[in-house]
Amino acid sequence: MMKNLILSSVLLATQLFSMSSHSALFDDAEARKKILEVEKSMQSQNQATQSAINDLKQSQEQRDAIARNALADMQSQLDALKQENARLKGELEVANHKVETALQRQKDLYTDIDERLRKIESAPTAEVAATPAVAEKDTQEYQLLELANGLSKESKHKDAFNAYDKFLKDYPTSSYAHEAMYGLGYSQFALKNYKSSIATQQKLIDTYADSPKLPDAMFNMANSQIQLGLVLGAKKTLRDLIAKFPNSELTPTAHKRLKALEAIR
Repeated sequence: MMKNLILSSVLLATQLFSMSSHSALFDDAEARKKILEVEKSMQSQNQATQSAINDLKQSQEQRDAIARNALADMQSQLDALKQENARLKGELEVANHKVETALQRQKDLYTDIDERLRKIESAPTAEVAATPAVAEKDTQEYQLLELANGLSKESKHKDAFNAYDKFLKDYPTSSYAHEAMYGLGYSQFALKNYKSSIATQQKLIDTYADSPKLPDAMFNMANSQIQLGLVLGAKKTLRDLIAKFPNSELTPTAHKRLKALEAIR
């Protein structure tokens, strides 16, 4: 389009020059008329040419503006991706640190247990034989159970769980197994593994019918059932506890807990 306008302007200029050169061949009035017409035509062509140039400039400016905006958006998205990548990298480092810390704690726990057991094993047999009243508490299984109970009292429930679990694996027929099993179930409850806690305490009830830990196990079961929203099951467990162990220290608390549950509609 621009090329055509320029060519038209050149042709008009040529005509004007030609008419001026040969104006003597025409009447003066007619020549002036022709010249004015050509000048008017040239002016129109010049205006059209300038308008076309302005349109091209405006179109180019618009394209440049769009390109700049697109580049700015891309840069903004790139910066956002960099920030998100940095955030995720930080979270991953924190998670890895927590895992490493947990693994180290578990390793330290088993190392401590092994050290205590080795000390017990290396104790002189004569001394143990001379003091039979203390002999039972000097056994490996008792020391391990005491370690687990101590961790539980210190609210180190993950470590306590590992210690109780090791005890039950190493001494499945121990006379302390029922205590360790209750401790395992309690640790699971403290760690919010409510289903596992219920299963462990039920195993204690089924396996050790004469255990003094049965009221505690049943109360712990009821609390786990409450946490899982098993209100009917919790009510039944509490009623069984009250009926089977009316003289237990936990029975008054079980009454209050049952009364609170029965108020729920």
